[in-house]
Amino acid sequence: MAASELYTKCARVWIPDVDEVWKSAELVKDYNNGDQSLQLMLEDGTKLEHKLDPKTKNLPHLRNPDILVGENDLTALSYLHEPAVLHNLKVRFIDSKLIYTYCGIVLVAINPYENLPIYSTDIINAYSGQNMGDMDPHIFAVAEEAYKQMARDERNQSIIVSGESGAGKTVSAKYAMRYFATVSGSASEANIEEKVLASNPIMEAIGNAKTTRNDNSSRFGKYIEIGFDNRYRIIGANMRTYLLEKSRVVFQADDERNYHIFYQLCASAHLPELKVLKLGHASDFLYTRQGRNPVIDGVDDTKELSTTRNAFTLLGINESYQMGLFQVLAAILHLGNVEIKDRDSDSSLIAPNNSHLTSFCELVGVSYQDMSQWLCHRRLKTATETYIKTLPRLQATNARDALSKHIYAKLFNWIVEHVNKALIANVKQHSFIGVLDIYGFETFDINSFEQFCINYANEKLQQQFNMHVFKLEQEEYMKEQIPWTLIDFYDNQPCINLIEAKMGILDLLDEECKMPKGSDDSWAQKLYNTHLKTCSLFEKPRMSNRAFIIQHFADKVEYQCEGFLEKNKDTVNEDQINVLKASKFNLLVELFQDEEKAISPTGQVPGTGGRTRLSVKPDKSRDKSSKEHKKTVGCQFRNSLQMLMDTLNATTPHYVRCIKPNDFKQAFTFDPKRAVQQLRACGVLETIRISAAGFPSRWTYQEFFSRYRVLMKQKDVLPDKKLTCRNVLEKLVQDQDKYQFGKTKIFFRAGQVAYLEKLRADKLRAACIRIQKTIRCWLARKKYLRQRKAAITIQRFTRGYQARCLAKFLRRTQAATIIQKYQRMYVERKRYKQKQAVALAMQRILRAYMARQKYLALVREAKVVIIQKRVRGWLARCWYKRCLRSIVYLQCCIRRMRARRELKKLKIEARSVEHFKKLNKGMENKIMQLQRKIDEQNKENRLVNERLVSIESSYTAESEKMRSELNRLHGVEEDAKNKANQLSTLLEELERLKKELTTTQQEKRTIEDWAQNYKAEMEKMVSELKDQNGSLKKEKDDLNRLIQEQSQQMTEKMARAIAQETQQLETDLNEERSRYQNLLSEHLRLEEKYDDLKEEISTHISKPGHRRTDSTHSSNESEYTYNSEYTDMDNSSRTREDVTRGLDTTLTLKLQKRLTELEQEKQSLRDELENKEEQYQRARARDDAEFKKARGAELEYESLKRQELESENKKLKHDLAEMRQSLLGDKSANMGAPGSPAYKVLLDQLNASCEELDVRKEEVLILRSQLVSQKEAFHHKETMTEPSVFAQDVSKLKDADELKQAYVGLKDTNRLLEQQLQTQRRSHDNEVESLRGELQSVKEENNRQQQLLAQNLQLPPEARIEASLQHEITRLTNENLDLMEQLEKQDRTIRKLKKQLKVYSKRIGEMGAGQTEGQTSPGQMVEEPIHPVNIPRREKDFQGMLEYKKEDEMKLVKNLILELKPRGVAVNLIPGLPAYILFMCLRHADYVNDDQKVRTLLTSTINSIKKILKKRGDDFETVSFWLANTCRFLHCLKQYSGDEAFMKHNSVRQNEHCLSNFDLAEYRQVISDLAIQIYQQLVKCMDNILLPMIVPGMLEHETIQGVSGVKPTGLRKRTSSIADEGIYTLDSILRQLSAFHSTMCQHGMDPELIKQVVKQQFYIIGAATLNNLLLRKDMCSWSKGMQIRYNVSQLEEWLRDKGLMGCGAKETLEPLIQAAQLLQVKKKTDEDAEAICSMCQALTTAQIVKVLNLYTPVNEFEERVSVAFIRTIQTRLRDRSDSPHLLMDTKMIYPVTFPFNPSSLALETIQIPSSLNLSFLTRV
Repeated sequence: MAASELYTKCARVWIPDVDEVWKSAELVKDYNNGDQSLQLMLEDGTKLEHKLDPKTKNLPHLRNPDILVGENDLTALSYLHEPAVLHNLKVRFIDSKLIYTYCGIVLVAINPYENLPIYSTDIINAYSGQNMGDMDPHIFAVAEEAYKQMARDERNQSIIVSGESGAGKTVSAKYAMRYFATVSGSASEANIEEKVLASNPIMEAIGNAKTTRNDNSSRFGKYIEIGFDNRYRIIGANMRTYLLEKSRVVFQADDERNYHIFYQLCASAHLPELKVLKLGHASDFLYTRQGRNPVIDGVDDTKELSTTRNAFTLLGINESYQMGLFQVLAAILHLGNVEIKDRDSDSSLIAPNNSHLTSFCELVGVSYQDMSQWLCHRRLKTATETYIKTLPRLQATNARDALSKHIYAKLFNWIVEHVNKALIANVKQHSFIGVLDIYGFETFDINSFEQFCINYANEKLQQQFNMHVFKLEQEEYMKEQIPWTLIDFYDNQPCINLIEAKMGILDLLDEECKMPKGSDDSWAQKLYNTHLKTCSLFEKPRMSNRAFIIQHFADKVEYQCEGFLEKNKDTVNEDQINVLKASKFNLLVELFQDEEKAISPTGQVPGTGGRTRLSVKPDKSRDKSSKEHKKTVGCQFRNSLQMLMDTLNATTPHYVRCIKPNDFKQAFTFDPKRAVQQLRACGVLETIRISAAGFPSRWTYQEFFSRYRVLMKQKDVLPDKKLTCRNVLEKLVQDQDKYQFGKTKIFFRAGQVAYLEKLRADKLRAACIRIQKTIRCWLARKKYLRQRKAAITIQRFTRGYQARCLAKFLRRTQAATIIQKYQRMYVERKRYKQKQAVALAMQRILRAYMARQKYLALVREAKVVIIQKRVRGWLARCWYKRCLRSIVYLQCCIRRMRARRELKKLKIEARSVEHFKKLNKGMENKIMQLQRKIDEQNKENRLVNERLVSIESSYTAESEKMRSELNRLHGVEEDAKNKANQLSTLLEELERLKKELTTTQQEKRTIEDWAQNYKAEMEKMVSELKDQNGSLKKEKDDLNRLIQEQSQQMTEKMARAIAQETQQLETDLNEERSRYQNLLSEHLRLEEKYDDLKEEISTHISKPGHRRTDSTHSSNESEYTYNSEYTDMDNSSRTREDVTRGLDTTLTLKLQKRLTELEQEKQSLRDELENKEEQYQRARARDDAEFKKARGAELEYESLKRQELESENKKLKHDLAEMRQSLLGDKSANMGAPGSPAYKVLLDQLNASCEELDVRKEEVLILRSQLVSQKEAFHHKETMTEPSVFAQDVSKLKDADELKQAYVGLKDTNRLLEQQLQTQRRSHDNEVESLRGELQSVKEENNRQQQLLAQNLQLPPEARIEASLQHEITRLTNENLDLMEQLEKQDRTIRKLKKQLKVYSKRIGEMGAGQTEGQTSPGQMVEEPIHPVNIPRREKDFQGMLEYKKEDEMKLVKNLILELKPRGVAVNLIPGLPAYILFMCLRHADYVNDDQKVRTLLTSTINSIKKILKKRGDDFETVSFWLANTCRFLHCLKQYSGDEAFMKHNSVRQNEHCLSNFDLAEYRQVISDLAIQIYQQLVKCMDNILLPMIVPGMLEHETIQGVSGVKPTGLRKRTSSIADEGIYTLDSILRQLSAFHSTMCQHGMDPELIKQVVKQQFYIIGAATLNNLLLRKDMCSWSKGMQIRYNVSQLEEWLRDKGLMGCGAKETLEPLIQAAQLLQVKKKTDEDAEAICSMCQALTTAQIVKVLNLYTPVNEFEERVSVAFIRTIQTRLRDRSDSPHLLMDTKMIYPVTFPFNPSSLALETIQIPSSLNLSFLTRV
């Protein structure tokens, strides 16, 4: 197809533009051959006529289809030209925020002037191991490709980073080095990287300065070689520097600065340690004020100096050296201020006592006189004499400046040398990757010698780049076996020859420098004469004779000749150098040592900053050294540049071109003019041109078939896709020169892909039109049928409605007639009823009135009669009472009169007695009698008086009573009078009442009328009130409903809050568990590293002979606790100190800190446990106090018994001694015969012993059992020692079998006692465990109390009080029930123990009786002892234990762990058999109470499992097998621990198998940690197996064929480092998951643990898929979203088939599901944005925005996401608080738990197969 045929209507083209460089336009009509112009319309609607060049007739560039815009690789564009490249970069940079783009083998990096989250560790991990073309462009992809090729090809690599000042070269180089440090896997890489990065502040301070284009411009080039060992780990680095711009030390242009270090020192001059430098403000010094802008906005020079000093310290340059460096720098500033004055025209002088020169001399330690002299004089040498010549002021000033530059260059070299010393490798370097950060092509208004050298270097680099690109193109064509045609590309060798060839610019410059009177003008004339007519690349400016123009590969550059000779010579007065060499300042002397020492280790030549490896020998003559010293700067730079090119040519180069998007440092702002300038200068467009000259577009056959399948007919599709593509292409493209068929790819000329895309779009458009036509026809017919059906339905319903209306009318008419009839009847009947009711009411009222009148008359008569009766009776009573009072009064008066008379008589008699006494004084006897009589009378008088007093009191009371009665009667009389008076009043009142009655009746009638009216009003009011009441009820109901809703909302809110809090607590728990397990994994990693280092050390220091193994270490171990794995470190402290230096210090400190926290927490829990136990012991002590009092007497009795037994033992010993003496005394042959003395003595003693034994046996048994229970005065050794001695003595007797039998009986008794002792110990251990359980329950209760308290605090006060009371009642009830239950349990235990004690006592008694009877029957002497021995064996003869010898322990571990094959065990034997066997061995060690055996067995088991995992940790089957067995072993330790929490699921027989002597809780924790480590190893195995499958299976493979299309890929696939080793599909992933699941099930892994493993597997799948999706633009399309959702549905189906839907695995895929949905939803309107924000809850804001930015249409019918829509999404998600990380953490491992899963398998039923080679184990 001819190119002109593509210029049809609606075709889009690029036309030049002054502002935007290129502008897009659209043809409004077809172009025909011969047309002089094109009719175009711009994007803003403006029409334009574009004139064609009449000479060339070149048509404007065609624009690529929109589907190709924004591609990762510029070579994937169909039309490869400048506007296409510029537009693609702009779209990616502005719209998609993508700063990296491939251009073939070049990575184009645009500086965003903004920090982007694309350099984190997870991004590094995502790019690690990936092919360069598989991921989106990134500096990490280039670094990974270099690292991979270095490891694969065993060839050194180079990354060449170039670009303008401010384009981001240094940052790109830094990230490349960071990538190497991260992926190299070395323990020390971080330190090397830190030191390399620490060199950046130093090199920036001494080598960077502010220019007009960049505030931090590097004024030198550097090449950093990062060294790797044979395992490709970073071991060191080395830096070379090139062409330091020394002229900047003494001169700066406007708005520029000197090197940063000078301004940092001036800004920090106020510091005390820097006051000795005598510095001031930067404007005070000539060398820092010439640019007139000493301050950079946003930069604090004081802080920068602090950063520089810290970097110096990190690199080993101490404070004294730093101060020395600062002195030299300050001296340079002072030297620049030394003013040189004219003495005359040929001489100059410095004023005496110049302050700045004095400061300079003081700082550098030289003589003021010498320095002032040689600044103004110069020594000239001839063959015979030496002259001292004065210098004019100008030459003296230049000499001063040259000295300053020379000193600074020396200082720069010295710093570079020491930086390299800090980065030097200690081991042999195997290979290296070089990172070249060098200046880009420069062109300024005034270009001098520095710009000439920079552009010369870029010419060399561009030539190397062109040759490399050309070479790759040639290799690609040869690899694909297509015809090779010579590609015409720009060769800049003529320009290089112009510069460096013989009689070139540099050669002429060196020649002119040798001339005695050479000048810039004469050199310019030589240039004109030599090259002006012979070289087309050399030009002379029209208006200048002191400048020249060179046509570089990037642009024409005009160089000013002024200063070229001076800068090239770089001459320094040798006398000045000699003065400095004589300095007392050691650092300065070190700077100016001999030439071979002054050269930096990098080989840099003094004064240039470049690296040249000069062969300078110290034994050469002074002339030779002087000659080498006079080598020009240009020559030195040419040599160092040639060495650099040799280095780069010896490596595989990788190119990074940095672009500066604008000069204003604005974030994501693109200036097309500046970008095009840099693209031309950096060679990107040249790469495009080379690619476009051949076959730039390349498709694999599979990609071509998938993309253009729509252009093929069914008959064209053949089984051989290669042949199919060939046939189709021959039909579609007639010109066979437009494409070539390679081995694996199809190569297209430029524009052919666009043509094929046009054909494909036309075909799809036609298909879409047909589909739309068919669908619209179907929709229209469907709409017509729906309308027709609706019309028929409407008619049917209308007619039905009319019929119903007619029927309704007829029914209403009939009903109205009936209603009228009944209404009239009702009215008449109502009228009749009313009249009848009125008549009856009148009659009733009249009759009632007459009856009431008659009744009232009768009532009045009866009342009058009663009143008369009462009045007459009252009058009679009043008369009677008056008469009675008068009579009583008369009686009183008469009695009073009589009493007075009697009193008078008595008085008279008394007077007569006195008289008689006077007369008869002598009559004593008579007086005595009278006296006696008087006494008697007095007594009688007293009695009478008492009687009178009583009578008087009774009389008084009676009088009072009578008086009160009288008063009452007076009152009654008065009442009667009053009532009599009231009678007339009552009669009058009666008449008045009659009148009022009449009035009242009238009022009644009025009131009744009013009442009727009022009733009507009230009824009306009641109805209104009812209505109001109804409305109020309604409002009440509404309020109640609202209250209920609010209550429900509050309840739901509280429930949500509680759920959120619970979820937060669960999250915190999981995070804590995750942190703990991460610490375990780090601990394991450090331990493995420690073991590796220990092995390495042992291999280095080992000698022939015995070598200590791990078993020797384990034999010295103490109780194995959590830290038992460090015991080896305690045994070899010196080795540990050496090894620890290699560990990661930061990580170790973190681990130690975490361990300290855990130990503190553990200690706090122990303290709490001790407090609880102490409280329990105090409570128990109070309960046992009374019991101890009761036991006191019994213990005294027992002590007496014990003393008695001891005396009996002494007696037995005495008898035995006598027997021995008798035997020794009789040496005859018949000493053992019956009747002999010895026999009699023995028989007597034996009989006495047997009788005493029968008596004491029961007492001994009871006493010893009680003593064991009280833990007093019983020692097993003493008990066993005495019978053993006794047995040894008795065994000497040959015929004394009876005594031996007695001894055996005693031994059996002791064995029974030992069993009781073990039982007591077991009960004690159980009690301790129960106390721990109680403590745990108390903790749980405390937590529950806190939760309830938190809930109660949220309630109102009343509810809070009620809830707290209720809770307190519940708590007290529970406590009472628990206490009662404990009391009952203790009672049962006591009864059980008493019963057992009685049974044992009875059995011992029976056993003793059997022994006694055995003494009398000689025939039973051999058989009887068997009976008592078998009785206790039946008590302890239970199965479920395996016995082994201690020396067989290593054999057990070896056969059962180290050499066991998991596959055979999993298939043929029961799951978890090794765990059961180990536990049965452990039970036997516990049974025999051998703590050493228990400890060594557990330690060996744990170490062996770790060893086998270290050896075969990458085998999933092995790791799964030992994870299952470790968990089973842990469950067995819990199940048989004796804890009630674990025993409730056991059978009775299993509870009998519980451990009796040892508490292995700490070992359970250690084994749990081991299981966690194995689980993490299992996850790593799954990662290694699954990760290579995930991306191909989930993203790249088309599960639904034909849905996703393939877009052009460009050259990115060429850089793949590893060929595809097979295609993984989704079925591969599912098969692998099924294999994992079946393996774990065969190994008997716990179902809950399998669920956790599956959840981790699905998280890995989802995270890896999403991360790859976020880093691959070609995967973000609508069709790929459909593929992902289908793949996820297949994974869910797999979960459903395995019954694992509830394990949480599906939820881990939620971010991936939402990302797939995000690819498929609409992305246009605000409603779409709202839907996306609500849908993508599992994705972070960064991930959502990234997916939208990466969204790429595969077909032209899809639309891109607009920038405005993405900003809308960002605005809506601004308040969302989520992780700032872009990628998911694929290394994250969910915290694992091991729920208790008891086994129903009985231990005694387990059989050991012979295949395990465990025949040395004995079943017990």
